[in-house]
Amino acid sequence: MKRSIYILALGAFGIITTEFGVIGILPNISREFDVSIDTAGWLLSAFALTVAVSSPFITAFTTKINRKLLLCMVLGVFVLSNLLSSISTNFTMLMVARVLPAFLHPLFWNISMAIAFKQGGAKAVSIVMAGLSLATVLGVPLTTYAADLFNNWQASFYVGSFISLIAFLGLLFFVPSMPANKDKTSHNQLYVLKNPQLWLNLTSTVLTLAAMFSSYTYLAAYLEKISHMDGAEISIMLLLFGGMGIVGNWLMGLALNRNLLLTVRLFFISLISVQILAYYFGGIFTPMVLIISLWGMIHTGGFLVPNIRTTQAVPHSALEFVNSLLTSCYNIGISLGAFVGGFIIAKYGIHQIV
Repeated sequence: MKRSIYILALGAFGIITTEFGVIGILPNISREFDVSIDTAGWLLSAFALTVAVSSPFITAFTTKINRKLLLCMVLGVFVLSNLLSSISTNFTMLMVARVLPAFLHPLFWNISMAIAFKQGGAKAVSIVMAGLSLATVLGVPLTTYAADLFNNWQASFYVGSFISLIAFLGLLFFVPSMPANKDKTSHNQLYVLKNPQLWLNLTSTVLTLAAMFSSYTYLAAYLEKISHMDGAEISIMLLLFGGMGIVGNWLMGLALNRNLLLTVRLFFISLISVQILAYYFGGIFTPMVLIISLWGMIHTGGFLVPNIRTTQAVPHSALEFVNSLLTSCYNIGISLGAFVGGFIIAKYGIHQIV
């Protein structure tokens, strides 16, 4: 496999670590800037909402620009935004630093997925997608651990900036120039919008991600307040959550391939069940460790459910367009989940988010 594919995977690792890395330090930011935990949650929801809005348009506006130049620009902006976040003196400044790179976030995915498919087909795409999985497994707990190790929330953003910088340098020096494809075929893909099943799947995608992130966004705060864990223990729990997610992602892929409809139904039943367990046993350390293991396995596997369910019925000629819609729906769901979770915390307390 060409090394450029692995560099793209590292880039994916960097931008997803930037997006989700804030989850582990929301309690720290809440205390630092004297804002409520639900207000701090907007650092994730505003990022995701920006991605959702920009996704269908950003690639169309940059069709004539060299793809390597664009990828380098995206990662360069992520490096700077993390540094700007680390020196933020108030919550508004931090919010601006978070939102700015979110406009370019889907641009990286659209280009890297297309490059991967052209160079190595499904295998190459899976390698780039592994960057997303590893960001959940390693990126989030790593940034959380850095903040705890140095007793400094800014350390979390330094880590995110460093990862994006390494990917930026890799792209700059080891990936050849990639002139833009002048063909414009996106308007020919709009016919899929006439399919009512597609709209049903997209709506379900929004609700699925909202269900997942209404609680996951505030998982660190839940473990701190309800499970009474300290910073190091929370980092370990997030690492466990992500590690089990690798297993869940693999098992979910096998199950979806064998029986799509049954697997989708079992996923929702499992997600509901594990959060009920977290509600009743979240205050007891040992059961919560086991619950976190199951939760991580189910949660991360859930990223596959909307994607496979939606794309398996879509003509190949419209896959790129539908994937851009899925990117929007994923991030609308993340934003909606973070907002609803924050509302529930403010109204009824953090124990009620599950």
